Amino acid sequence: MMRTRDGEIGIELEWRCSLRVPLLLWDIPMRVFAYLSVFLLGFLMTSQAAQTYAERLGWKAEDRVLILHIDDAGMSHGSNLGVMQSMEQGVANSLSIMMPCPWVPELVNWIQQNPTVDSGLHLTMTAEWKLYRWGPLAGKAAVPGLVDAQGCLWHSVEQVCAHASPDEVEKEIRAQIERAEKLGIEITHLDSHMGTLFARADYFERFLKVGIEKQIPILAVGGHMTHTQEENGAAAKALLPLAPKIWAAGLPVIDDLHTSVTSWKPTEKKERLFKLIRELKPGITEILFHASVMTEELPLITGSAASRHADTQLLKDPELKALLREQNIHLTTWRELKKRRDAAK
Repeated sequence: MMRTRDGEIGIELEWRCSLRVPLLLWDIPMRVFAYLSVFLLGFLMTSQAAQTYAERLGWKAEDRVLILHIDDAGMSHGSNLGVMQSMEQGVANSLSIMMPCPWVPELVNWIQQNPTVDSGLHLTMTAEWKLYRWGPLAGKAAVPGLVDAQGCLWHSVEQVCAHASPDEVEKEIRAQIERAEKLGIEITHLDSHMGTLFARADYFERFLKVGIEKQIPILAVGGHMTHTQEENGAAAKALLPLAPKIWAAGLPVIDDLHTSVTSWKPTEKKERLFKLIRELKPGITEILFHASVMTEELPLITGSAASRHADTQLLKDPELKALLREQNIHLTTWRELKKRRDAAK
């Protein structure tokens, strides 16, 4: 591990190999040995690359390991109800909280009654809705590039990228973590609302920096990336080389991420999710949901209210639980991933 001149934390791994082979007839055995050595080295490197992160964390090569994760916890009362029902009555097993949102205290009260729940932070740099918005926890004066003329976080990722510096983004990341810590939340992982922290390399560097410093797992995908490449090809290409560095820093990495459930029509969610689960490849996959309950205010906040309500109903469906058993899917959490990573050599 090293610290670069601008203060960012980096990890450097360098291979140096010098092989001199005289081109003489009597030296053929030495050349054969050299070629064999190079072949074996390539074979070992290929085998390691083919190994899933699930294997590295102690599962078998053929095991399909799954996180059923709910984003936007704390965003609204309906969001909180969706989280609670999906985890208490359904198969959801992980959540991430939007710390700047007004309904966080209700969720924190529930977490205090369920202290082993997998509770991450959905680090929030935007306030995308028209009628329901929030501002930065660091304070408008501390992060002026993150706020619009109304004093709220920007509506879109593009606006954040156009106005906010990496320093401001890092300040807000730390402010959201600090609030969670003061509220007594045991932070199991960090991810990014609307993917803002993946939109610019310098934002991701700060995201990674804080995660490594605090040894909190971040959402990092570095395995076969089957769905990640289909849904977010550019991000997948950029993140793949960073996965070994994240792993070397002591944080877990997953093999794949599926983010499209919310875009599916409510009537087709069950069929498509069941197909997705049946076709999962070995490794650790996270599937994202936005489970909510159709409260009076939810349709006033978002046009995706029906889709979010359908996520809750799907996660509570007994047939989904039966399918997971039938397919021998291993459910896991970020809490367990970190424990396994700490134990891995």
